[in-house]
Amino acid sequence: MKVSIDISYYPLMEDYKPTIKRFIASLSANPAITVKPNSMSTHVFGEFDETMQAVTQCIKDAFEIPSSVFVIKIMNLDRDK
Repeated sequence: MKVSIDISYYPLMEDYKPTIKRFIASLSANPAITVKPNSMSTHVFGEFDETMQAVTQCIKDAFEIPSSVFVIKIMNLDRDK
């Protein structure tokens, strides 16, 4: 099953941009998924298992930063087409 995920990441710190860029780079390093960042959120597309595993691991790694907030929407269809 294909999924589309919309992720908004809010690291609650003054210098937040490098942290968001690292999160997006971490997602983008996975060849099994498609990552398309924009100015408001990051869209991730792929097969359910691979995509959810990649997103879960990247969020877990990002939680090393204190006070990180994620807003996530998951759709059971491929909105990349």
